[in-house]
Amino acid sequence: MPRDLAIDFGTASTRVVARGRGLIYDEPSIAAVDTRTRDVLALGHDAAELVGRTADHVVMVRPLNQGAISDFDMAERMLRSVLARCGVGRLGRLRVLMTVPAAATSIERRALKQAVRGAGAGQVFLLESTMAAAIGLELPINEPMGSVVVDVGAGTCETGMISLGGVVALKALRIGGRDLDRAIASQVRQKLDLVVSEQLAEDLKWKIASVDPGRAEVIAELHGRQTQTGIPDTGQVSSTLVSAAISDLAAQMVQGAASCLADAPPELAQDAIFEGIHLIGGGSRLDGFPALLEAGISVPVRAVSDPEHVVVEGAGRCLEDLDRLRPLFASADR
Repeated sequence: MPRDLAIDFGTASTRVVARGRGLIYDEPSIAAVDTRTRDVLALGHDAAELVGRTADHVVMVRPLNQGAISDFDMAERMLRSVLARCGVGRLGRLRVLMTVPAAATSIERRALKQAVRGAGAGQVFLLESTMAAAIGLELPINEPMGSVVVDVGAGTCETGMISLGGVVALKALRIGGRDLDRAIASQVRQKLDLVVSEQLAEDLKWKIASVDPGRAEVIAELHGRQTQTGIPDTGQVSSTLVSAAISDLAAQMVQGAASCLADAPPELAQDAIFEGIHLIGGGSRLDGFPALLEAGISVPVRAVSDPEHVVVEGAGRCLEDLDRLRPLFASADR
C-alpha cells in the first residue's frame, strides 16, 4: 500500500505517481453519476466510453473546469475512488503532493487540499505545475538563470520563468484545449448547421486542425444532428473551417507567453533566448503550434517527447525528499 503519492488532478486527466513505483494511474477526469442517488457508476476510461450512451438519469461529470474545482462534492468522490484504485485505504497516514495551476487562487488551493483530505489523505502538500514541470524536465531550477516553461493544458495555458528555486515571471490564461474543442463545435454548428459533441470536436482538432497557414486543406466527414430538427445528419468539414475556429485562441496563448517574457528581468530573458523555452501539455501537440509560438516570441521552442506526463513526473521526483523540498510547497500554498 503506497504511503506517498503525487497527483496531477487536471481538467482532462488525472495521473498518480507512487513513491518507488512510478505511474500507477492515468485516466480521464470524468465520472458517470446517477443523479437519483449521486452514486459514481463509472470512472475514467469506463466513464468516457459511456458519453452519449446513457439514460437521462446518468450524467457525465467533470469536477474541474479551467484548472479549478467546479464541483467540490464530486471532486472529493472522484479522488476517493482514484485512491481506492491505487490501493490506498483511509488510514490517515497517506502523504499526497498535489500539483496546482499557478493561476489558482487561494480559495481554489484550499478547496483542492480539502477535497484530497476528504478523500482520505493525512497530509497534503501543493506544488505549482510550472515548478513541477521544470523538475520533470531536469532544468536547473536552483541556478541563477532563467528557465522558461509553457504549459498548454486542457483548462489553462501558463508560461513561467524559474530562477533560484522560484517563479520570477508568470502569465496564466484560463484557456486551454477544452476551449479549442468548444470553439470548433460552435463553428461547425454555425457554418454547417450541425450539432456535434465536444468529443467529436476534439477528434477534429487532432485530425485536421492546424495553426500552420501553409498546411494543405483536408476534408473530413462528420456525423451530428441538425440544429433545428435534431435529425441525425452527415456533413463535410474542411480543415480551413476548423482551423479558423481556434486561430484567435491560439494567438492568445502565444501573446501570453510573450507577456511573460516581457515581464521577466532582462538578464533572465536573455537566458531564454539562448536556452529556448520548453513546451509541454497536451495542447502542445496541436499541429503547427510550436512553430507559431516560436515565430510569435522570437525564441527557440523545445518540444518534449512526452508532454502530458512531465508535470506528474516532476511531482513524483519530489516524493523522494518531501521534507527537504518543503520551501517549494510552502510557496505554492498561498
